Amino acid sequence: MGRRIGLLIFIVFSLVCLWPPISGAAQITDASGRVVTFDKPFSRIVSLYSAHTDNLLAMGAGEALIGASKGHEVGDIPRFSYHDGTERFLAARPDLVLIRPMIERGYGRLVSSLRARGITVISLQPGTVAEMMDYWVALGKLSGHEAEARSMVSTFEKETQRIQGLTQGMHEKRTVFFEAMHAKLRTFSKESMAAWALGLAGGVNAAEDAVPSKGSNIAIYGKERLLAKGASIDVYLVQQGRMNRVTREQIEKEPGFSLIRAVRDGKIYFVDEALVSRPTPALLEGVRRIGQLLYPTLFETTTEGLAVHGQ
Repeated sequence: MGRRIGLLIFIVFSLVCLWPPISGAAQITDASGRVVTFDKPFSRIVSLYSAHTDNLLAMGAGEALIGASKGHEVGDIPRFSYHDGTERFLAARPDLVLIRPMIERGYGRLVSSLRARGITVISLQPGTVAEMMDYWVALGKLSGHEAEARSMVSTFEKETQRIQGLTQGMHEKRTVFFEAMHAKLRTFSKESMAAWALGLAGGVNAAEDAVPSKGSNIAIYGKERLLAKGASIDVYLVQQGRMNRVTREQIEKEPGFSLIRAVRDGKIYFVDEALVSRPTPALLEGVRRIGQLLYPTLFETTTEGLAVHGQ
C-alpha cells in the first residue's frame, strides 16, 4: 500500500510540474531570472524607465500607461519615481510596474513592498541589440501589443540590413574613439548598442579592446592607452547627455589630447545619448546621425531627419 501511495504522489507531482501553462497564458523571464506567467495583458502600467515608455508608445500601447518616469515628455501621464513611497503607487492602482535592474538593486525595499501588496513588478533591460528584439516582444506581450512589437522588430531588421548594405563594402573606413563619459575616459564595450551603432554606420572602433566594468557596457579606457592610439584616430565621437555633459572646449584643452589627430583636426562630434544608449527604435536614428558625421556623402540630411543617401 505504501509503495502505491508513493507512486501515486510521484505521478501527481510529475503532472503538476510538466503540465503546460493554462491555455492562453503568456510567460516571460525578466532580467533577474524571475519567471512571470499571466493570462491576460496588463492594462494599468507604470514605467520607471524612459526606454520602456518610449517602446510602449512606439508599439501603440499608450492607453495602458498610467504613469511614467520623471523627466520624460509623455503628455499628461502622471510622473513617478523609485524615490516615491509605496502609498503613491498603491493610490494609482497599477497592475504592473516596469523597472530595470538598477532600480531593483538600489531600491529593493520599494520593489519588495509593491510585490507584497500584489502588484506585479518586472525588471527588464537588454544589454545587446539581439536581446533588444526579445525585449520588445516581451513588452508587447505584457501590454497586449505583441503583433505591433514584432512589426517593430521586422522594420528595425530591414532598415539595419539596408544601412549595412551601404557601409559594409567601404574600402576606407574612419577610425573612431567613442567617448561614453569624459571622467576617466570611459568608452563603450564592443558588445554595447553604441558600439553596434558605430559599426553599422561604417566606423572602426579604436577601442575595440575595451573591457567593460562588471554588469555594465561602459569601460574605463584611460588617457595613456588612448593617447598611444592618437595618431590613428580620425574622429573623436562623444556621447552627450545626462551621463556626459562635457564640452568641446574641455576636450580640446584636455592635457595631452593634442596627440590625438582627430582633436588637432577639429573632428570632434557629438551625438545625443538617447540615440545610442537606449534600447529603442531611435537607435537607428543614432546610426544615421553617426553615418552623416562620418560620411556626409553617403548619408544626407532631409526635412524628416537623417536618411541613407539615395534611398
